[in-house]
Amino acid sequence: MSETDDEEVLRVDGEAVDQTRELAADADRVIVKAGTNSLTDAESNLDDAKLDKLVDDLVDLLNRDKEVILVSSGAVGAGKGLVGNGHETIEELQALSTVGQSHLMRRYTESFERHGYTVAQILLSQDDLDNPDRFTNFRNTIETLLEWGVVPIINENDAVGTEELRIGDNDMLSSSLAMGVDVDLLVTLTDVGGVYTGNPKEDESAELIEAVGRNYGYVQEFVDESAGESFGGIQTKVSGARTVSEHGIPAVIAESTEPDVLEQIATAKPVGTIFIPINGGHNE
Repeated sequence: MSETDDEEVLRVDGEAVDQTRELAADADRVIVKAGTNSLTDAESNLDDAKLDKLVDDLVDLLNRDKEVILVSSGAVGAGKGLVGNGHETIEELQALSTVGQSHLMRRYTESFERHGYTVAQILLSQDDLDNPDRFTNFRNTIETLLEWGVVPIINENDAVGTEELRIGDNDMLSSSLAMGVDVDLLVTLTDVGGVYTGNPKEDESAELIEAVGRNYGYVQEFVDESAGESFGGIQTKVSGARTVSEHGIPAVIAESTEPDVLEQIATAKPVGTIFIPINGGHNE
């Protein structure tokens, strides 16, 4: 890309960014999506420190009287940590997800109990989202759990589906849910600090893109060029964030290991990459 393109991708309307940060901070209902790398170590074992840190961040939102829905990946990864790597067929991945999901929920239950909160597990397939009756039942369940002060933890039902095992499907699931259950903010936590002008794992000169709005076309070009096998998941994260922003919902992509990451968002501080709603009161 040319130097002009580099400038365009980083150019944002400062007032619109500030307004969007305030909008995100004022959100009453929040979906937080946590990826596998935000929950497991290099050997695919479920990382207790990472999980407890995520829960501590979520509890900060709950203590601010916000309703929180967690979309959590990590079942297959946690299963590999218990059973072992080397299992890569669809049937083996589906079986690993069942082993890992129970372990994942056990740890979430224990971690939230440290703060006095109860959690609920919901496994979804694409059919549940596409079928109006089933989605209505799901939505009613979510509303009841939130009314009770219970934290819904949602994952795709990998044991009965094959499409759900593709990289990034939980990113799209979280964006679909954000629109379907009237969420005010979508936060996607990952293992990088947001959206960059290149792959930050390989390019030390890659710059963080502070905000995405009118510059989306340039951002998408950078993402497509920089995404590879180790960084390809950023494409679905950007796509999901863009989708909700088109429906008037702010979105943030940020690093899960960032100290007090959700508190920073809840207090309108700059963190990660924020997506400015383009269908609502905060257009660029």
